Amino acid sequence: MKIELKALSVEDTEKLYDFFQSIPASENGTANKAYGLTKEEFAKWVKTEEGYSTGVGLPEGWIAGTTYILYIDDTPVGRSNLRHSLTPSLEQDGGHIGLAIAPRYRGKGYGKILLLETLKKAKEKNINPALVFNHDDNLPAWKMSESLNGKLERKNFIESKGLYVRKYVFDTSKIASNR
Repeated sequence: MKIELKALSVEDTEKLYDFFQSIPASENGTANKAYGLTKEEFAKWVKTEEGYSTGVGLPEGWIAGTTYILYIDDTPVGRSNLRHSLTPSLEQDGGHIGLAIAPRYRGKGYGKILLLETLKKAKEKNINPALVFNHDDNLPAWKMSESLNGKLERKNFIESKGLYVRKYVFDTSKIASNR
């Protein structure tokens, strides 16, 4: 199995449109802002997201972050977002990493691969610790975090969401790199 985690780029716009349309707009705390866009709107969105990875064009109060695509045998199966730093609000609910696997690829272990590969990117960017939040009712997500040695720091009720979330802390210095 060939595994590649690649930063979203305009050169991949055409081949990723259908992939992004297959991931729900909002699910388990992860938003897919590309869902429902036309191909032209999607191309603009990709260009904007690519700029955000270097801090270009960020709206006020936003921080740089990179969107990555997980390819398994050259097929896109999931995407992650890695925030390069955190605001005080994101330290409480949001964290560094959000991810989603396209529905037809779920249950195959790709979420764990995606999280691990994104943690490696966090390590490369000197992000330590890396924070990941999982909805308490999303058993596969928090089991995945625990299987990769995420330490449960707390579980608390987020009133604005009306649910409990789990905050996991990852020591990226203990993540083996690809090099």
